[in-house]
Parts: sequence; structure tokens; C-alpha cells
Amino acid sequence: MHRRREFSLCAAAFVAGSCAAFAPVARAQSGAFKEGTDYLTLDKPAPVDSPAGQVEVVEFFWYSCSHCNSFEPQLDAWSKKQAKDVVLKRTPIAFRPDFEPQQRLYYVLEALGKLDELHKKVFAAIHVDKNPLASADEISTWAQKQGLNKAKFVELYNSFSVSTKTRKATQLQGAFNVDGVPALGVAGRYYTSGSMTGSMPKALAVVDALVALARKPK
Repeated sequence: MHRRREFSLCAAAFVAGSCAAFAPVARAQSGAFKEGTDYLTLDKPAPVDSPAGQVEVVEFFWYSCSHCNSFEPQLDAWSKKQAKDVVLKRTPIAFRPDFEPQQRLYYVLEALGKLDELHKKVFAAIHVDKNPLASADEISTWAQKQGLNKAKFVELYNSFSVSTKTRKATQLQGAFNVDGVPALGVAGRYYTSGSMTGSMPKALAVVDALVALARKPK
């Protein structure tokens, strides 16, 4: 897991030992998880976009985070097993201003309806092809190679709507007090991560328990 305090030390290189282990974990009953150890309850609820009757699960991620890249297939498999009332929302974080280009990339792909097609390809471009996608020029050039209209992409990249979404993403990150990625928020009320639970598979088990908790009448 990549933590906020480590980003100042390793913009390009990743700190050894900073990730939570990705060892398998058995699904545990909700009673096995402890507040303050496996998850946190927010003092002030964070905003949610999903309508009443749905449980919003937020994944906080950074495309350049190797652990987010490793977690993506696990999260994708988990999401496909969820009931219809569970809504997964991915939120790109920005611990520093130079993270913003990748936030904008995510929201441009969303606006173009290309997330399903290209979200995983962004991870692959960075972690397999070693294309950092760290600037507007690098990103727009990559987008063109994916068959997107470069002028339209740049227009959206610089648009008010995408600027608004990046600002809201950073505000949501602050509302959950995200200190590293990947991390998960549930129903605007709960927060967990691999650094808390010891692994991201266990964090997903905690999320399952928190989803069940969020469904109960208040």
C-alpha cells in the first residue's frame, strides 16, 4: 500500500515494504472485525452520490500505485459478485498537485464512456509499458493511440466539468481522511484499507461486513 507520507520520498520509485500483503484470507463473519482496528467510523459522514436504498462503496486509487494495479483484478472480481444495491465508485486521489493529470484522465474516460474499455489499459500502460502518463501531453498522446479524438480529449481534459470532478474527488478523499491507497469507503460512514487489515483481500471481507451493517436501519 502506498501511504501519503511516502509519496514525498518516492514519486517514481516505490518504497519497499510499504504495501500490505496480498495473501488470501477467508471470509470472516462481521463480528470478527473490530472498529478502530479493521475499520474506522467517520466522525462526520462523507457525501454519497448513490440514491437511498443503495450502498456506495468507494475505492480510492492512484493509477501509478503498483498496489492499486495489483488490487484492480481483485476489486473487479469482487464487484461482479455484489447484489444490485451495492454501487462501486472509483475515486482517483491527489496527494499532491502532480497527481491531478491522472485524475483528469479518469474523468475524461468516464465522460467519453470509455472506462470499461480503457481503465485497465491505463494501468497496463504505466506498469507494463512503463509510460508514466504523468502530464497532459503524455496522456493525450496515449489517448490518441487508443483511437480517441485528441482534440476532443484535450477539450474535455481542460473542461469545467472535469475540473469540478477532480476537485470533488480530492474533497471526498479529505472527507474520508485517506492516508494511502488502495483504500475503501463504505456508505459515506466507514473506512478500511490493507494497511489496517493486513491485506486487501481481508479489506474486501471487511467491506462485505460493512455493507451488511450499512443496510441495517439506523
